[in-house]
Amino acid sequence: MHTDGIVVIDGSEGEGGGQILRTSLTLSLITGRPLRMINIRANRTKPGLRPQHVQCARASAEISGGKCENAARGATEIEFTPGEIRPGDYSFQIGTAGSTSLLLQTLLLPLALAGGGVSRRACPPCNDAQQTARRVNSPANLRLSGGTHNAWAPVFDYLKLQYFPFLEKLGIGTKARLLQAGFYPKGGGQIKVEVEPVTKISPLTLVERGELKTISVLTVIGNLNLEIAQRMNRRALKLLGRAGLDAADEILPVPSIGPGVCIIIPAEFENGRACYSALGERGKPAEKVASEAVDKLLAFLETDAVVDEYLADQLLVPLALADGESHFTTPRVTNHLLTNAATIRKFLPVTIEIDGVHSLPGSVRITGARSFQEK
Repeated sequence: MHTDGIVVIDGSEGEGGGQILRTSLTLSLITGRPLRMINIRANRTKPGLRPQHVQCARASAEISGGKCENAARGATEIEFTPGEIRPGDYSFQIGTAGSTSLLLQTLLLPLALAGGGVSRRACPPCNDAQQTARRVNSPANLRLSGGTHNAWAPVFDYLKLQYFPFLEKLGIGTKARLLQAGFYPKGGGQIKVEVEPVTKISPLTLVERGELKTISVLTVIGNLNLEIAQRMNRRALKLLGRAGLDAADEILPVPSIGPGVCIIIPAEFENGRACYSALGERGKPAEKVASEAVDKLLAFLETDAVVDEYLADQLLVPLALADGESHFTTPRVTNHLLTNAATIRKFLPVTIEIDGVHSLPGSVRITGARSFQEK
């Protein structure tokens, strides 16, 4: 899709966080519409761009040959003009423990669509016809450095166990490796991701999750005594057992610069999946960390939802680009979900209907912007 005209986004609207910026950059890249964003992260304790947001803006410019004015730490306003997206090999360093997952989610869809030849306009002139051919139907390779296990962002294992499998259902393939974990506050993590080209995104209908098939307990730990992970797993298994639920468990030691531990609990159903996690903190007992993750899963099981509330808002952008109507249910209508829907509507001619009261279970219907697929 190519729609003329700059899009002005007020970052103080809705939940007022960094998600508005990331979604706006993604859709600016895909639609080709320039972006002006004001009041960036106005609702946060430290307003303006943080290092991970700066890198999202700069990386978006780099993969497209575009430009971003005022992409600096603390900036509350930017102007972004996208160019033609170029699949290839890229390396981006956040420089802090800022989330590599959120940076990846900003770039993934634009690179996948460009690699599959779904372009807003013709490729730039190229003297070498074979070089142009290689750019289409070719994967993009990303090496991202920063935080991999952060609060307020999907941990790497969530991407691998939950986000990527659902993208696969939509026809978007990825291959990801954790080279080194980056726990807060040290960071220093590295992930490597191959984004496969896609020419069409399929819609998704998930309204009945079916019977529970499996629950797993995975604890990722770096530079700490393994006994901490063992205590986490024992506590999680005990709590799940009290609820009448069986689970398999695994401890995964990982290389990392700083100490850290994270427990991840995915649950797979006949037609749906949920995944919850909790991060260890200095002074917080391992048992309490495990209890937090289990409590989130048990709360999900009290509903009829098909996907967890985090995936619900992450699915909005790809489904808005799908060819057809999608429908799924969520255990909670969140501010992130409502804000992401409002941002998408400013870029794409989509219909997004969210049926439900804030903080309670709800359902989402999306009619995708099929006309964006200019071949």
